Amino acid sequence: MAEVLRTNINGSRRLSNFLWAFIVFCGGLGFFLSGLSSYFAKNFLFFSNYTEILFIPQGLTLTFYGTVGLTIGSFLWLSIYWDIGVGYNEYNKLTQEVTLYRKGFPGNNNEVLLKFPFSQIKSIKMFLREGLNQRRQLLLCLKDDRQIPLSGIDRTYTLAEIETQALKLAKYLNIYLETL
Repeated sequence: MAEVLRTNINGSRRLSNFLWAFIVFCGGLGFFLSGLSSYFAKNFLFFSNYTEILFIPQGLTLTFYGTVGLTIGSFLWLSIYWDIGVGYNEYNKLTQEVTLYRKGFPGNNNEVLLKFPFSQIKSIKMFLREGLNQRRQLLLCLKDDRQIPLSGIDRTYTLAEIETQALKLAKYLNIYLETL
């Protein structure tokens, strides 16, 4: 068996995030331009006429919602650009250490780097929640009762996939496997 096991974690650059960023930004831009059209009595949108809407209260509300939509859309695009959440999990038998790395927002503390010696690890736990909003996640359980998420949120794993990952990891680290 390999001395180093490494699992890559996807960040914000997912198709669903691109789709939502586009929809929210375009919707916010539409609302914002509609509000401006009602204020200046000049049509800024080619497909509809918003010049006859009263600015107070309808145009002001449209401008407010447009500003909120543009702000959230910009935040989503920046998250995609910076690829927030990308990283890896590394299990090293040579150094007897688990390293968890994730990239965060730009700034002084833009990276999360956690290292745990094998001696601190109690078990691997599978968290399974079924139903409409299902969640299947792997957790690294430490002896001081902390539970650190190992699997990314980039996609929903099938039960077979999460079980296979959990068994492989528990066997590699020679620890117990729990389910919740």
